[in-house]
Amino acid sequence: MPTVDIVDLNNEKVGSLDLADEVFGAEVNEALLYEAVRHYQAGERAGTHKTKVRREVAGSGKKLWKQKGTGRARSGSVRSPLWRHGGTVHGPVPRDYSYNLPKKMVVGALRSALSAKLRDGELKVVQAFDFADHKTKNAMGALAKLEAGRTTLLVDNGESRNLTLGVRNLKGITLLPTKAVSVYHLLGNRSVLLSEAAARKFSEALAK
Repeated sequence: MPTVDIVDLNNEKVGSLDLADEVFGAEVNEALLYEAVRHYQAGERAGTHKTKVRREVAGSGKKLWKQKGTGRARSGSVRSPLWRHGGTVHGPVPRDYSYNLPKKMVVGALRSALSAKLRDGELKVVQAFDFADHKTKNAMGALAKLEAGRTTLLVDNGESRNLTLGVRNLKGITLLPTKAVSVYHLLGNRSVLLSEAAARKFSEALAK
């Protein structure tokens, strides 16, 4: 069972926490991590690409010349895909790229990601993000003491107004509740700071 130190906002140890071995000590499955990130990115795609077919492009519907007798190839409309500025054949249309990933795969990927972060020393448990005010400067100072990386994911169960306002303008800082955390967020940030409540929540929810 992994045991981690609990630190305060001054990065001083104030206790320790036993984490679930199934969640924070699992074997890292890289193939599963890849599938989870691919699944998240597919769901984020807008899918708004669109080209116009011949019925949608501008142009007259009049037949350009008579069918026979001119010596030219027969033609019926300037909107034909064969013509410049004509419609597009088999072009992209709006679509939804998202797809379902089995729940066991999602949970397994989260376990792998959390275990990898803890193994690499990129995960830290903070007692609580109790900022005295909502000033960005003070939030930046607290994160510097916690040795946050250039890109940092903060995970907190509660809704602290000071925390939300303090970090929202900091570049590279992402704040999420436990239920919104994905493998994409965990792997996409250099360091992960969990509140004690969030760490306990992960241990309970993902160990089942």
